[in-house]
Amino acid sequence: MNKLISLLLAMAMLLSSFVVPAFAESAADADVIVIGAGGGGLSAALEAAAQGAQKVIVLEMTAKTGGALNYTSGSMSAAGTIIQKEEGVEDSVDAYVADILRIGGDLGGQPNEALVRVYANEATAVFDWLYEAGLKDNAYSVDRATGNRAVFAPEHALFTIQRTYKPSPDDKANYKSAAHEVLDSLIAQDERIEVKLNTKAVELVANDKGQVLSVVTADGEKLTASKGIIVTTGGYSANGKLMAQFVPYGNYYLAGGAAGADGNGIQMMQKVGAGVTAMDAIPTFPMGLISKDNPKTGAIANTYTWKAGGIVINQNGERFCNETETNPAVREVALEGQPEAIQYDIFTDKIIEDLRAAGQAYFYDAYFAAEGQPGWHVVNTAATLEELAAKINVPAENLLKTVETYNAAVEAGASDEFGRLYDGTMNAYNVAVNKIEGEKFYAIPLKALCVMTLGGVTANENMQVLDEAGNVIPGLYAAGETVGGVWGKFVSSGTGVMGPIVFGKVAARNAMTLELAEGYEVKAAQNLLADELFVKEAAAGAEFDMTAALADGEYTATVDGQEGPMTVKTVIADGKIASVEVVENHETPSIAGAAIESVPAKIVETNSVSVDAVAGATLTSTRIMKAVAECLTAAAK
Repeated sequence: MNKLISLLLAMAMLLSSFVVPAFAESAADADVIVIGAGGGGLSAALEAAAQGAQKVIVLEMTAKTGGALNYTSGSMSAAGTIIQKEEGVEDSVDAYVADILRIGGDLGGQPNEALVRVYANEATAVFDWLYEAGLKDNAYSVDRATGNRAVFAPEHALFTIQRTYKPSPDDKANYKSAAHEVLDSLIAQDERIEVKLNTKAVELVANDKGQVLSVVTADGEKLTASKGIIVTTGGYSANGKLMAQFVPYGNYYLAGGAAGADGNGIQMMQKVGAGVTAMDAIPTFPMGLISKDNPKTGAIANTYTWKAGGIVINQNGERFCNETETNPAVREVALEGQPEAIQYDIFTDKIIEDLRAAGQAYFYDAYFAAEGQPGWHVVNTAATLEELAAKINVPAENLLKTVETYNAAVEAGASDEFGRLYDGTMNAYNVAVNKIEGEKFYAIPLKALCVMTLGGVTANENMQVLDEAGNVIPGLYAAGETVGGVWGKFVSSGTGVMGPIVFGKVAARNAMTLELAEGYEVKAAQNLLADELFVKEAAAGAEFDMTAALADGEYTATVDGQEGPMTVKTVIADGKIASVEVVENHETPSIAGAAIESVPAKIVETNSVSVDAVAGATLTSTRIMKAVAECLTAAAK
C-alpha cells in the first residue's frame, strides 16, 4: 500500500511539472513594445536596443513607417551641434530653451519648462547622432548670404540664432524627411527590432501587479513586454470631431498631416488611467488650401496678395485682422476664431501685378494663376463685388461696406482700426499699397490648416505616463504628439521633428533602466474621451450599385490626383470586376504606394468599390475607388 501511495505521489509531481499555475504571467514577447512607427517610435526602438534589449516590437497601423514625417519637409533644430561648430555659429542650450519658451508662451501659451529643458539638453547629442549616422551626407537648404546649413526658418517665429537645419532626403521618391530615411536605415540594420506594419493596437492591458505591459491588436493578438510599453501614436490633427471638443471651430479645420492622427492612442492610454492636458493647444496655419478630393483635408498654400494691397474677409464679409501683421501667430489665432475657420483673400489684377513686380508672387503663380494648378478649383472671379459676394456666399452689403471702409483708409494714407499702415512704409509684409478696385475681382478661400496638435497625456521628465492624480502608471511611457503640454501654444522651428525623436530615446532609456513599481490600481480616467469621437466617416464619391448589370469589356476613367491626373483601367468579365489597374498616377510614392498596390486587389476580391481605405493613404484609396466607380457606371450603360 505504501508503495502504491509513493508511486501515485511521484506521478502527481511529474504531471504538475507540465501544468502552468492559473496565476502565472505569460512569457514576454519582447523587452519593449513600441506602438507607432513615427520618428518617436523608431527612435525609441533603436534606443531600447542600444540599452540592451534583445527584442523590440514596433506596431504600426499603416503600411509604412514614418508617421508625420511622411508629411513634412523635415526641418530640425538643436543648439551647439556639429553643423554650428563647423560654421562658427555660437549657441547654447540655455538660449535654445529661452527661445522655445518665448515662442510657445506667445498669446497665453504655457510651455512645460522642465520638459523643454529635458528636450534641449538631449537634442544636441541626438542631432549629432543622426548626423554621423547619415545626415552629414545629405544636401541642405542653405543661407543665401553665407552658404551655411544652420539657418533661420521664416515659416515659424524666428529663433534668436541660426539653429534650424533643412536636410533633403536622398531617396525623394520614398521619403519627405531625411531624418526618417536615416532612422529607417538604422532600423533595417538591427535584427533585434521587428516592425509589424498594418497592425493596429486597440487595447492596453495591466497584469496582476498593476503594470501596463501588454497590448492587444485589432486582430486579437496579445503581446507582452518585460520592461515597458512606449506609445508614440501621434496627435489628433485629423480628427475634427475631437478637436471640436476643445476649440470652437475645430471640426472645420483642414487636416494637413497623417490621416491616422486621430487621437486614438490618447484614449487608449486614458482607459488605463492616463490624465490629459492642453487639449485645446491646437496650432494652425492661416493658409489651408481645400483639397479637390476631400473637403476635410488640405495643404499649405497662400496667395500673399495682401502684401500688395489685398484684404482678408470672413464668412460674414468682414475683415478681422491686420493682414500685414508680422507675427504669424496673431493671424493664425484670428482665423481660428472666425465662423467655420475660413477666410477669403480679396484682390484685383492690379494687386497681382504689383505682387509680381515685387518678386512676391511665387505661391500665387504656382498655385492659383492658371487652370490645372493645385489651387485653381477654388479661384472665384467676378466683374462686380456683388457678383463675387454671391459666388462665395457672403452678404453683399457687408462686403461692399468692408471694401468701402478699406479703400477710404488707403486713401487717407494713415492706418486703420486693425493697425494696418497705408503711409507707404514698405517691408516684407507690405510691398505695395492698393485699393480694392478695378474691372475684375478675385476671391480665394483658405481655411485654418492643422498639421499637428500639442495636447495629450501627462508625462513626467522620464516620459512615464501619469494618471489624473499625477501618479506614475507602471510600465507605460509615451513620446511625441501623444504627450501634451510640452511646447505651449506654438511649436518652434524644428521641434516638430526633433521633439518626438528626442523624447522617444528618453522614454526607451528609462523603460530599460527604471524598476517597475508594483501594486498600482489600474482604472480608466474619469474624463475619458467618448468612443463616438473616433468613428470614421465613410469616404464619399465611390458609391456604385453592384446589383446593376455590367457589360463585359475594358473601361478606363481619369480622376483628379495629388499632383496630376490618375487613370484607372477596369476589366469586366462575366459581369464582374476581373481586374483593376492604376495605369497613371502622380501621387507621392512614399504615401500612396500601399494603396495603389492593395486597393485594386481588394476591389476585385470583393467585387465592390466599397472597400476599406489604406490607413495613411486615404485620399489615394478614395481616388482609386472613385475611378473604378466611374468605370462601372460606363459598363452599366
